[in-house]
Amino acid sequence: MRIEQDFSLLKYNTFGMKTVARRFVEYSSTAELQQFLRSCSTDEQVFQIGGGSNLLFIHPLFEGTILHSAIKGIEVMDEDEESICLKVGAGVVWDEFVAHVVARGWGGAENLSLIPGEVGASAIQNIGAYGVEAKDIISNVYTIDRNNYSVRVFENSDCNYGYRSSIFKNSLKDQYIVTHVSYRLRKHPKLNLSYGNISAAFGEDEEITLQKVRDHIIRIREQKLPDPKVLGNAGSYFMNPVVSTALFESLKRDYHDIPSYPAEDGIKIPAAWLIQQTGWKGKSLGKAAVYEKQPLVLVNTGDAEAIDVIHLADAVIFAVEEKFSIRLKPEVIYV
Repeated sequence: MRIEQDFSLLKYNTFGMKTVARRFVEYSSTAELQQFLRSCSTDEQVFQIGGGSNLLFIHPLFEGTILHSAIKGIEVMDEDEESICLKVGAGVVWDEFVAHVVARGWGGAENLSLIPGEVGASAIQNIGAYGVEAKDIISNVYTIDRNNYSVRVFENSDCNYGYRSSIFKNSLKDQYIVTHVSYRLRKHPKLNLSYGNISAAFGEDEEITLQKVRDHIIRIREQKLPDPKVLGNAGSYFMNPVVSTALFESLKRDYHDIPSYPAEDGIKIPAAWLIQQTGWKGKSLGKAAVYEKQPLVLVNTGDAEAIDVIHLADAVIFAVEEKFSIRLKPEVIYV
């Protein structure tokens, strides 16, 4: 177990906020995590992070303890002719896991290539891209209960997965810490190429492989999204809103080209399109800006403070609500 005092979190948040944690604890096993939790005082503020790719630290000093998983490893749980189930440590970098399974011809995760962060967060956030969500391949989520330090395994059906949502973000928020996630991948992949017209990138008679799909999605993401090492950011800052059919039909009368996708509870409208219509794309407020290539992303243009980002996000939310009567919700978590 690694324990540091007054520890800089600059490398642990992709927004590049200069935040210091009073204490930083990194554990390498379930046993180490249980040991640490037993030693904690009940009034100590403890916050678990992964790669910090979905966080905005709002103060320069975090007074409590930041927990980080260094649990690695990819273990075969079971397999048959059709599929294989892998148990993966929460501290494994997500895209390294995707590269691992794609290289072996196991399908299901390829559309989620190059999403930043670690495996543990995939089960909490239900990360998604290009028509695929983590819930589509998750079998079980292995956790430690913060209250009694016991192991609890959640089946997929226990997790109440929805769009960028899970039981771990809602009714059980902050009660469990994810240690491992198991995924079931297909040995005979069924490629999902419809979302965003991915299939258009391939020739009519071209053999489309998992690796080709991964490579194409990586190219798309690199073209549209800024490198956090160059411009601090947390990827998609806002969730795509889901609106009622009635509101969508009303908007469509005024905006004939409004894009949309079917959703469980209504119609999903790309937040990027809404933001672009307000004129905020490429504009800045203080040292934060709406990224010029993808308005869904807010960036740190250099030494921005959290308040710069929050003020910009609030301005964008106000502009979209005023124009479309739709209130955007941040995907980024404020700490």
